[in-house]
Amino acid sequence: MMGLLLCFRKHNILFSFFFLILLHSASPALATVEAATASRTTISIIGGDQTDKMALLAFKARITHDPLGVLSFWNDSLHFCQWPGVTCSGRHSPKRATLLDLSSQGLEGSISPDIGNLSFVGEIRLLNNSLHGEIPQEIGRLFRLRALDLSNNSLEGQIPSNLSRCSNLMLLALNHNHLGGNIPVQLGSLVKLEVLRLNHNNLTGDIPPSLGNLSTLVSLSVSINNLEGSIPESFGRLTRLTFLALGANRLSGTIPPSMYNLSLITTFSVVANNYLEGSLPFGLGLTLPNLQVLNIGGNQFSGPIPVSLSNLSKLEFLDINGNNFTGKVPIDFMGLGNLSWLALNNNHLGSGDADDLSFMDSLVNCTSLQLLGLDGNHFGGVLPSSISNLSINLGLLTLGDNQISGRIPEGIGNLVNLNVLGIELNQLTGNIPNSIGMLQNLVKLSLHRNSLSGQIPSSLGNLTLLTVLGLSINNFSGSIPPSIGNCQNLIFLDLSENNLTGAIPKQVIGISSLSIFLILSHNHLTGPLPMEVGNLKNLVSLDLSENKLFGEIPDTLGNCVRLQYLSLQGNFFQGPIPPSLRFLTGIEEMDLSRNNFSGKISKYLENLPSLLWLNLSFNDLQDEIPVKGLFQNASSFSIIGNSRLCGGIPELHLQACPVHELKEQGMSLASKLKIAIGSGVVLVCSILLIVLVLYWTKKSKKTLSSTSLKDGPLKISYKELLEATSGFSSSNLIGAGGFGSVYKGILGDRTLVAVKVLNLQQGGAFKSFLAECESLRNIRHRNLLKIVTSCSSIDFKGNEFKALVYEFMINGSLDMWLHPNEDDAEEQLRNLSLFQRLNIAIDVASALDYLHNHCQVPVVHCDLKPSNVLLDGDFTAHVGDFGLSKFLSENNGKISLNQTASSIGLRGSVGYTAPGITILCSYSCSFKFRF
Repeated sequence: MMGLLLCFRKHNILFSFFFLILLHSASPALATVEAATASRTTISIIGGDQTDKMALLAFKARITHDPLGVLSFWNDSLHFCQWPGVTCSGRHSPKRATLLDLSSQGLEGSISPDIGNLSFVGEIRLLNNSLHGEIPQEIGRLFRLRALDLSNNSLEGQIPSNLSRCSNLMLLALNHNHLGGNIPVQLGSLVKLEVLRLNHNNLTGDIPPSLGNLSTLVSLSVSINNLEGSIPESFGRLTRLTFLALGANRLSGTIPPSMYNLSLITTFSVVANNYLEGSLPFGLGLTLPNLQVLNIGGNQFSGPIPVSLSNLSKLEFLDINGNNFTGKVPIDFMGLGNLSWLALNNNHLGSGDADDLSFMDSLVNCTSLQLLGLDGNHFGGVLPSSISNLSINLGLLTLGDNQISGRIPEGIGNLVNLNVLGIELNQLTGNIPNSIGMLQNLVKLSLHRNSLSGQIPSSLGNLTLLTVLGLSINNFSGSIPPSIGNCQNLIFLDLSENNLTGAIPKQVIGISSLSIFLILSHNHLTGPLPMEVGNLKNLVSLDLSENKLFGEIPDTLGNCVRLQYLSLQGNFFQGPIPPSLRFLTGIEEMDLSRNNFSGKISKYLENLPSLLWLNLSFNDLQDEIPVKGLFQNASSFSIIGNSRLCGGIPELHLQACPVHELKEQGMSLASKLKIAIGSGVVLVCSILLIVLVLYWTKKSKKTLSSTSLKDGPLKISYKELLEATSGFSSSNLIGAGGFGSVYKGILGDRTLVAVKVLNLQQGGAFKSFLAECESLRNIRHRNLLKIVTSCSSIDFKGNEFKALVYEFMINGSLDMWLHPNEDDAEEQLRNLSLFQRLNIAIDVASALDYLHNHCQVPVVHCDLKPSNVLLDGDFTAHVGDFGLSKFLSENNGKISLNQTASSIGLRGSVGYTAPGITILCSYSCSFKFRF
């Protein structure tokens, strides 16, 4: 359980909320209600057993999915009393169903209204399934019903008010569904009810006071809803109540004083209502002697903690965090040996006095203690030595944001099961004890914002499970221990604002698990940035600013492809800004100011799609400032302090960059004439050459249709493709192959397209992408599939993404028309006429003739088959999928495979080889194809 607590940081109100969730999976004794004594009167109804059978079959008919097959036995081969989940009573003739228990069977579907015809049923248990729809009103007819458990499903609608007619009901569990509306007032008439569970729904309105009439009620839970108003005064009459959970609603006001007299209560939880107020009565520990759980965190309670809580010898869980309690902690914990959870955090306890933590001495007797939360108060004094003798089971210890001074006790290493240790935001001094290395189960260590000094102990390298290490804003000196590199689970490392010196250990900068922050700023670190920085492929933020680092930035920094924030300012880095930074496509803020960078501002910086802020000020950069991308907005970048820069947008008010011209000084008139005449001749020849090329191109390709867009290639991003295909939804999937999947998409201008997404995990997919791009770049024909554009990017998870976007062929593939799906009646009706088939064959032949004989470099498709022949709205055929195509080279009258285009080998789809393809074959120029 302690591993889950790592999610709870400063705002420890979540501790209580977490417990609230656990609370409703506990107390199994409250989950079952003993069956009441069955009626001694036997009512004989003619055909009654058939009524039960028909009702059960109607229930089965509403079930749409039965993964365990439990309902497959509900048939005429067995009497319904022998069906799984059905129990009958032997005292009735004929036998009648008295129990329906299909819990935890994975059933999907809705509950049939015919369930109301099971007139002798005493228990219905359908919990832990995936039932949806509304609860049938007809259940209200079951006057013999003693237990109804529909929990842990997906039921919706309102709670039927006529459940109040089930006058013998002892258990009503509708928790963990999607029920809405008000709690029916009529439920207050169920005078035999012992357990009422309505928690984890969407119930609204007030808690009806009529529930105070349920004098036999033992357990009441309405937590985690949207209930409002105050707690009814009538709840003080529930004298048999042992379990009360009202948390995570929007209740307000005070707790009725009479409720503090419910002497049998063991669990009292009103956590996370936010608006409950008032003080706890001084005698609380005397009037509620059986209390095991007191959970009132996340409200607005105030005043002192009652000293009478020292009498609660059965107390296991005490959570008052996130309130306004004041004063010292008066509890003597010596008598609370069962205590496992103590959360006093985020109040106003303590006053900065030396004895504020004296109560911790009595905590040593709480040998079951697993959580101790004291952070966010005003505790003063030093950490008592008794902290070393706390329970060996302690998993979480938080003392942060107080006024604690002195040293960390050496005995802290005795708490060997600690997962979280937080003493940040205090006034601690001295060294971190070496014994900290004994806490080998530690996952989070937070000591930032203290006055700790000395060297960081190398024993931290023993904490191999550590994910968060925060030592910033202290007075640590010396070098960073290379042993921290042993902590290969770190995701957050902050050593900033200390007095650390020396080089950055490559073992530390290369911890590949770092994914949130690596912050070493505001120290005195020296030396170059190690190449191992390239291991931080998942890191979001890297801050090495305000140190004395020098040398060039290694190209490996470009491997940090998920980096969003990069801060290197205030160092002595030199050389050019590395071109590899162009791979940081997710970078949002980059600060390289106050270094010695030189050279030009690379053009690639204007192409970084996510970059919002760039600071290049106070370096030695020169030449022209780019004017595209980020550089179009003067408020998005800073270049001051670079005196040799020029150009850029007008708002920068920089001088224009000089145009490099011929020096005229010393040149004779003859030399000027020679240059002028020579330039003229070159210009005329160039124009003639261009005219000839254009004429030849037009003549040789006059029969071909251009597949390029009128306005040039369309630029498209991963986000646009994601939106066009509804997140690459399976409903838009129109095909799948060995190297990827094809989705139907609608672009922003309502253009229909087909998007082929490459599966780059599949071997050969990248080569297929390159081959298809190379083929389609060099060919144009009316019977070849037109490519709209391509996309090579990074998806939102940081993975490489490649896709090709084609025109959408509305009539699908030829394969769909020749071999329709036997299970699809619509496809079975499709048929191609002889004339259409002839035209398609001519279209395909025309495409192949162009590929083989009219391309500048002949192309062999290598995977021609009906599924790769697509039909537009006029049934014109278009040959597509060039992922396996190969270029040919002519040699001595033979056309042979060009081995540079792709590897030699058997080509085509798995289980299919295109006609005419053989291994290492050569093709005659007169090679013929046929159908």
